[in-house]
Amino acid sequence: MTLDVWLLLGSVIVIAAIGSVRIAHRSGLPSLLLFLGFGLVLGDAGFGIPFSSPEAARQIGMTALALILAEGGLTTNWSHVKRSVPMALILATVGVAVSIVLLALLVQALLGIEPTTALILAAVLAPTDAAAVFSVLRRLPLPPRLAGILEAESGFNDAPTVIAVVLLSTAVADPPSIGLFILDAGIELIIGAAVGLVVGPAGAYALRRVALPASGLYPIAVLALTFVSYAGAVLLHGSGFLAIYLSALILGNSRLPHRAATRGFAEGAAWLAQIGLFVMLGLLASPKEMPSAVIPGLIAGTLLVLVVRPASVAVSALLARLMRLTRVRWREQAFLSWAGLRGAIPVVLATIPWAEGVEGSKSIFNQVFIIVIVFTLLQGPTLPFVARVLKVAAPGEAHDLEVESAPLEELQADLLQVKVPVGSRLHGVEIFELRFPVGAAVTLIVREGRSFVPSNTTRIRADDQLLVVTTAACRDQVERRLRAVSRRGKLAGWYGERGVE
Repeated sequence: MTLDVWLLLGSVIVIAAIGSVRIAHRSGLPSLLLFLGFGLVLGDAGFGIPFSSPEAARQIGMTALALILAEGGLTTNWSHVKRSVPMALILATVGVAVSIVLLALLVQALLGIEPTTALILAAVLAPTDAAAVFSVLRRLPLPPRLAGILEAESGFNDAPTVIAVVLLSTAVADPPSIGLFILDAGIELIIGAAVGLVVGPAGAYALRRVALPASGLYPIAVLALTFVSYAGAVLLHGSGFLAIYLSALILGNSRLPHRAATRGFAEGAAWLAQIGLFVMLGLLASPKEMPSAVIPGLIAGTLLVLVVRPASVAVSALLARLMRLTRVRWREQAFLSWAGLRGAIPVVLATIPWAEGVEGSKSIFNQVFIIVIVFTLLQGPTLPFVARVLKVAAPGEAHDLEVESAPLEELQADLLQVKVPVGSRLHGVEIFELRFPVGAAVTLIVREGRSFVPSNTTRIRADDQLLVVTTAACRDQVERRLRAVSRRGKLAGWYGERGVE
C-alpha cells in the first residue's frame, strides 16, 4: 500500500476510535477494549493486515506507555495525592513483590507451570494500568486520598515491574540470586528517581524564565522535557518510567505559563498514544491461538483478582499502619483490591519475554490478553456500584475545570466545579455561611439549566452546580470546608467536622 492509503486508513481508525470513546464513557468501560477490538478486526481475523513482530511491539509499546505516564503526571494534582504517596509507594514496591511471589506460587501449583515462567507471568500481571486507572477513576466521585492512592500507585508501579520482567526475561538461562536481583532493581529505581527529580525542577525553572515567542511552544517544551528525563534515565541504566512520571508530576504542578493548554496538549497526545498502542496490540494478537489460553488465563485472572490483589493490598495497608504512615480502613482496602485494573501495561510487558525468545512466552502473551479483556469487562463497569456498596463514594467532591485564562494564571488561581448531591447538607446553606477564606468565592451557580451570579444570601440547593474560584494557597482549605459543610451543615466547625476526609 502507498503512503496515502496508510494515511487514509490511519485517519479512519483514529476517527472511529474517537467516536467509540463516547460509547465507552457511557458504559463505564475503559476505552482500551474498543481500541483492542479495532486491532483484532484489522488483523488476522479481519482485514488481514500483517503484524507479528514482538520486538517492534515492545519498542512502540514502551514509547506509548511513557507518553501515557507523562500525561498522567502532568494532570495529577499533587495536593490531592501527596497524602496518598506513602501508601501508593508501598503498594508499588511491597505490594508488587507480594503479587509476584504469591501469584507465581499459585499458578505453578494449579497450572503446573515451570517456576521461571510462572514468575514472568506473575511479574507481567503485577502492575495496575495507568491508562485504565486514569480514564475510569477520574470519572468516579472518590475521596481525594483514595483516588490519590490508586492514581499514584498506577504511576509508580510500572517502573519496578518493568525492571522485574526485563531481568527475569534476560536471565532465564542464568538466573541471578535474590540479593543481586533486588540490588539491580534498586539501583535502576534510584537512578530513575534522581533523573526525574533533577529534570522536573530544572525544566520548570527554565520555562518560567524563558519567554517563548508562541504559546503553542510551551506544551511541546514541557512534553519534550519529560522525554529528556525518560531517555536520560534509560541511557544511565535507570528506570525511564519512574523518571518520566516524576518529572511530569513536578512540571504539571509547577506554576508554568499556559498550564491548561499544556495539559490539554498532553491529554490529546496520550489519547493518540492509547489508540495507536491498543490497535497495535490487537493486530499483534492472533485469535486462532486464543482458545487454548482461555482456561489458564481465567484461572490466573481469578486468582489475581480474588486472592493475590487483596492479599497485596492487605499486606501493604498493614505495613503502612505499623510504620504509622497512614491507616486504610477495610472498606477502602476492599475498593483498592477491586479497582486494581489491568490494561495496556501487562500486554506490553508480555511482549518482552516474547521478544527475548523465552520458552512459553507466546502462551503468556495470549493468557495476559484474555485476562485483560475479561477482567476489564468485569471490573470497569462495576466500580461505581462497588464504591456505593462499600460507602467510599464522595459525590459532592470538587474537581478541577481546565480553563485557559490569563487572569487566573496571573492570580495563580484554580477553577473548581462542585455538584451538590441530593442529601448533602449544603442544601439550604447561604453563600456567606460557607465562610470561605479570603481568595475564594462562588462566582456562578448553574440551576435547572440556567446560570446566575449568586449574592451572599443566595441559598444553595440540591443538584446545583457551583463554580468556585480559589487561589492555590487556600484551595485545600476551600475543599475541606465544602466537605465538612456537605456532611454536617453550616455549623460543621462547631461540631468539630474539619472535612479532612
